[in-house]
Formats: sequence, structure tokens, C-alpha cells
Amino acid sequence: MSFGPLEYLRHIREEAEFLAERAATLSKADFLKDELLRRGFVRSIEIMGEAAKQIPEDFQAKHAQVPWCVMAGMRDRLIHGYFTVDYDIVWDVAANRAAALKETIDQILTQEGGPEP
Repeated sequence: MSFGPLEYLRHIREEAEFLAERAATLSKADFLKDELLRRGFVRSIEIMGEAAKQIPEDFQAKHAQVPWCVMAGMRDRLIHGYFTVDYDIVWDVAANRAAALKETIDQILTQEGGPEP
């Protein structure tokens, strides 16, 4: 199934919100001890990266404040290097970057056609 860029943005937003909200209720130590959380956080980052890859280059260029290539690259690293995931980096994304990304995506959705379909 193919979606337009706004739908992919919504997917990124949902995952960023999930990461930020969950990380806000945890300590890093609790996160690192919980295999289910670690796997869930990794999956959210993979989804964000895959969605970023589906957004057309012209749309990405118009919204260069979003780290499209970083998200896509992290997805690739998690998928292809699944046996060497650095959970410190996963935690950093969730605890320190996801909330700001969500806000940026919210702004773009508002500019481009609203946050909801």
C-alpha cells in the first residue's frame, strides 16, 4: 500500500510520540533492563526510518529541518545490524530527540494540510 507524504509524516509522528511519552516515564536503567521495551523502541525507530524513506525528495528538501537521512540511516543500521544494536543510542533518540521531532512534524502537518486525515 502506498501513502502520500502526509500519511508517512503521521506515522513518524505517532512513533516519535510513543518514544517520547514512554521514555518520559522511565529511567535509562529501567529501559536497558527491559527487553520488551528495548525491542519496542527499536521497532518504532525502524518505522520512522522506513516512513522517512518513502517521503519524496522534493518534500524532504522543502522541510530540510527534519533529519530524513539520519532517520533512514538509523533504520538501515537497526535492520541490517540487528545483532549489534547500541541501546544507548536508542535511548538517546527516545529520551532526547523524539519529542522535538514530534513538534517539528506537527508544524509541518499544520502547514501542509492538518495533523489528521
